Amino acid sequence: MTRWVASWRTGCVRRVLLAVEEAAEHTKLWWGAAVALSAVGWRGRRAATVGLASMAVAELASNCVLKRVWHRRRLPKEWISHEEVHDRPGSSSFPSGNTAAGVAFSAAVAAVWPWAGAVCAVPAAAVAAERVHTGAHYPSDVAVGAAIGLAAAALVRRAPRLASRLLR
Repeated sequence: MTRWVASWRTGCVRRVLLAVEEAAEHTKLWWGAAVALSAVGWRGRRAATVGLASMAVAELASNCVLKRVWHRRRLPKEWISHEEVHDRPGSSSFPSGNTAAGVAFSAAVAAVWPWAGAVCAVPAAAVAAERVHTGAHYPSDVAVGAAIGLAAAALVRRAPRLASRLLR
């Protein structure tokens, strides 16, 4: 499956995935979504706040903890049949921090505002596919990144209740 996704040659698919990669780099996509949500009113501001908090937790767990604990090499360059193979990160492949961030943001937004969360899930899924397509990650890296994102959103959602219990 990894080789199949990494070798997609359809021009339209590659153009879309490259645009998604550029937008998701350094979480620009999710910060932009948070700004747009914040402009909509109190529900949008709340969704943006929990989305950004969840994204921060997911990135901390994936990029600052797991990538340092579990080193996994990127896909072999021979598996990728396009020029993006030379534009891959040098860090550990496991887990996908971009996927963790996108899923965390989308899941947290969905808990506050389901419609907005569904809209955010579309580019989050595209980011996950793009990470495999460019050879930056194996599908298992993306799956674990998604699980981290879901866990981060759940933790942020429950954090106020957990804190109040601890402070009693």
